[in-house]
Amino acid sequence: MTAPAEPAGAIVYASARGRWILFATVLGSAIAFIDATVVTIALPTIAEDLGASTADLQWTVNAYALTLAAFLLLGGSLGDRFGRRRVFLVGVVWFAVASLLCAVAPTIGVLNAARAFQGVGGALLTPGSLAIIQATFSGTDRGRAIGAWSGLGGIAGAVAPFLGGWIVEVTTWRWIFGINLPLAAVVVWVSVRHVPESADPTAVKKLDIAGTVLGALGLAGLTYGFTIWTERGTPDALVVGSLVFGVLAMVAFVVVESRATAPLLPPKLFRWRPFAGTNAATLLIYAAISGLFFFLVVTLQVVAGYSPLAAGLAPLPVTVLMLLLSPRAGALSTIMGPKIPMTVGPLVCAVGAVMLAGIGPDSPYLTHVLPGVVVFGLGLSATVAPLTTTALASAPDHLAGVASGVNNAVARVAGLLAIAVLPLVAGVGSSLTDPAALESANSVAMFACAGLLAGGAVISLLTVPSSADAVRPTT
Repeated sequence: MTAPAEPAGAIVYASARGRWILFATVLGSAIAFIDATVVTIALPTIAEDLGASTADLQWTVNAYALTLAAFLLLGGSLGDRFGRRRVFLVGVVWFAVASLLCAVAPTIGVLNAARAFQGVGGALLTPGSLAIIQATFSGTDRGRAIGAWSGLGGIAGAVAPFLGGWIVEVTTWRWIFGINLPLAAVVVWVSVRHVPESADPTAVKKLDIAGTVLGALGLAGLTYGFTIWTERGTPDALVVGSLVFGVLAMVAFVVVESRATAPLLPPKLFRWRPFAGTNAATLLIYAAISGLFFFLVVTLQVVAGYSPLAAGLAPLPVTVLMLLLSPRAGALSTIMGPKIPMTVGPLVCAVGAVMLAGIGPDSPYLTHVLPGVVVFGLGLSATVAPLTTTALASAPDHLAGVASGVNNAVARVAGLLAIAVLPLVAGVGSSLTDPAALESANSVAMFACAGLLAGGAVISLLTVPSSADAVRPTT
């Protein structure tokens, strides 16, 4: 049964159809969000089971993040051109197949290759989920739906360490991938029955192949360079060559996009200050979020001696706070404007990051972990929904897929670079499983994350309008 076509904005948020659409888009994007973080909790177990080095473990995270970030813009563009629901469904099925390959991987090399394949599926489904909401709802219903999507998506990311810890403790790390298969089947069934198709009728059907390739090569060069720099400890010829290659490819990407007739990344979007500012803030804020959760769950296990399940449970208050507060934050930002929550929220998160810098051997949860997690969760709850709403609202409706793809790509690039660079900045080198080295590295990493969050707050203060109406592009 195929969902009938309906005019954009015709579906009411509180209707049964609206709830089904929200369910499908949230669950679909959630499996991609969860797999972006859930692997972190299993890294020590994967290292032991497959004999993986620190660099191997970084690639277990970054192989997925790299292809996800590299192809998000293409995923958003494909949805606008050929149908957002259609591309979303292709991405969900692709993701499920890749998850199966991850679950049965016999070596770390095969696992990381499957993770890269999995990231492509995530890139197809993630921008489609938001673009479907943007095209389906309108007015206050759209704000409520995006707020709910942001809150529930944030919950999915926050609950991932708990889920991963439980799975690793009671079964095997392979089931952190196997669980995606039944979830993907539910998403496909609901989407086919309830989600309407939408597309941009003015979109050019020609794809920006050159931009896609250059963007992927640039991110790959930068990620590889920083990762092997962490492993080798010095910027040797291979490190420098990889970084230079990455920078040159990204410069070429910008040049190609400025001249392309149908660019993946339309330069005109960045001429609108709210769009440019929101995505700049996203880059810093999501780098900090990814870095904080990466170091937190590993440090709790390696340094503080927590079990995988206990380490996974540690961020649970963030889940509860996001569930309770994010939809309200999204609705409130449409009334009071996004500037205040996007400025205050990251600053509160920064305080939480600083509080988590003191984790050491046998650190009690109630006094050394919980306060920082709660403060971070409060700030995150105030930030995520207004940021996502602003990122979409600052682009024309017919570019919903592109705008979603851009903002998601920026967030994933931020996480990708954070995992590649933070171990280097923190001085952990190739000793991610060494308690003595990781204890001091965690402190440096948390302060670095706090600095990134403060930078995101400053950018929001300077570039994000005070009212929701002023976010909309004037042309």
